Amino acid sequence: MTQTSPASTDAAPTGASSRRWWTLTTVALAQLMVVLDATVVNIALPAAQADLGFSDGDRQWIITAYSLAFGSLLLLGGRLSDLIGRKRAFIIGLVGFAVASALGGAADSFGTLVAARALQGAFGALLAPTALAVLTTTFTIPKERARAFGVFGAIAGAGGAVGLLLGGFLTEDLNWRWNLYINVFIAVIAIIGAVIFVTTPKRVGPRPKLDVPGTLLVSGALFSLVYGFSNAETDGWGSPLTWGFLTAAGVLLVAFVLWQRRAAHPLLPLSIVLDRNRGAAYSSVLIAGAGMFGIFLFVTYYLQASLHYSPIQTGLSFLPMIGMLVLAAQLSTNIFVPRFGPKIMVPFGMLLAMTGMIYLTHLNIDSSYAADILPPLMILGFGMGSIMPASMQTATLGVDRQFAGVASAMVNTSQQVGGSIGTALLNTLAATALTDFIASNQPTTPQVLSDAAIHSYSTAYWWGAAFFAFGAVMSALLFRRRGQGVSLHNPGGDAPANAAAPAEPVVAH
Repeated sequence: MTQTSPASTDAAPTGASSRRWWTLTTVALAQLMVVLDATVVNIALPAAQADLGFSDGDRQWIITAYSLAFGSLLLLGGRLSDLIGRKRAFIIGLVGFAVASALGGAADSFGTLVAARALQGAFGALLAPTALAVLTTTFTIPKERARAFGVFGAIAGAGGAVGLLLGGFLTEDLNWRWNLYINVFIAVIAIIGAVIFVTTPKRVGPRPKLDVPGTLLVSGALFSLVYGFSNAETDGWGSPLTWGFLTAAGVLLVAFVLWQRRAAHPLLPLSIVLDRNRGAAYSSVLIAGAGMFGIFLFVTYYLQASLHYSPIQTGLSFLPMIGMLVLAAQLSTNIFVPRFGPKIMVPFGMLLAMTGMIYLTHLNIDSSYAADILPPLMILGFGMGSIMPASMQTATLGVDRQFAGVASAMVNTSQQVGGSIGTALLNTLAATALTDFIASNQPTTPQVLSDAAIHSYSTAYWWGAAFFAFGAVMSALLFRRRGQGVSLHNPGGDAPANAAAPAEPVVAH
């Protein structure tokens, strides 16, 4: 199958060349590094705290510094990859992430570690959307595109669990610093791959300009949004700081949308997110992100605090979930999505994830892994493997190549914001349930405290199930039916309805 439009200027090599698949391997390594870094450091925190001597109150900033920089700069990073070229942006992101990781691994003070984590987040915000944009513009043949997004989506979904496993191994067998140093080795391999396999397309037409006001508005909005939810997690929803930042986020987002409607060179053309299929895809990624972070957070708490698993045992417990996620991602993108489309597969995945979350509510202090923990984790893995690849592929399909980076950044932004919302909401709901349980079961004995913890986790799982139930209804209503939609050749580059398997190669203008 050949390309059908001369407007496609940076097409992937054609024929039987394996370059595309080596490009996928390179991009997958970079994506894995960014995604696992959201959880791999969590397990290292107690050891880092003991080594560097910072307080429990300060500990949260090791996580928050990364998420603030990453979340607030994603759209800027995606647009920069459009402006300076994806290969150059990809390599800069890899080098910067490696340097920041080395700095964090060698940190001799709390301030240095926080600064390194913020730098990681900033370069991750350039790297993550660029990786997805490289994939989007490299794989244009529908069958290959589906396979590539199956791999990429599996990594996006499983990276958190891989981080738990890797973090447990590195912390127990080596040193907490290796949770950061490991990125240097991954980055070096990815840089070599990028130099050899990632192509540098020839730019056609005048160089586009950066929308500075739009960048400042949306970066401020995303910073305020992530910080507001992070503050709610630590200081509660009654904190004026929480609502102050969330209100500022709302005001800045409205201002950003109004500016994008009149900007000569918009950072994020509104047609990208207002397309019905892409809007459904971004929303699905956000909801899946909220649910996934809840799974990792509370199942980890349960395994370590209630069942007294070691960090390595905890990480190993998630391995079957990763296996099911990878299996579902491949089956979904190669068989089910081309046949049924995202309108069927994404709601199906949401319902499966909801079922897995409800299953988790039955866990108690006497639960066994094989009978009570393994089945829901496998169900959740298959559900996420049905949601993520189809949503990510649909979210980037049919976008003009000059905006592929920022459209890809919206995927990462949705997942990051979803994770922030999910973590803050579920933590708050679980903490409230814990307090109420203890208050109604006096006197406070060790058994009551143990039961209260189990009750709080169960509350979080029920709410997580509600997230996925809402996602199932929303995605079923929003995704277009197969055969509805507009041509791939329209000037706006809007995606066709059959986003997973178009009848012809994706053509960008």
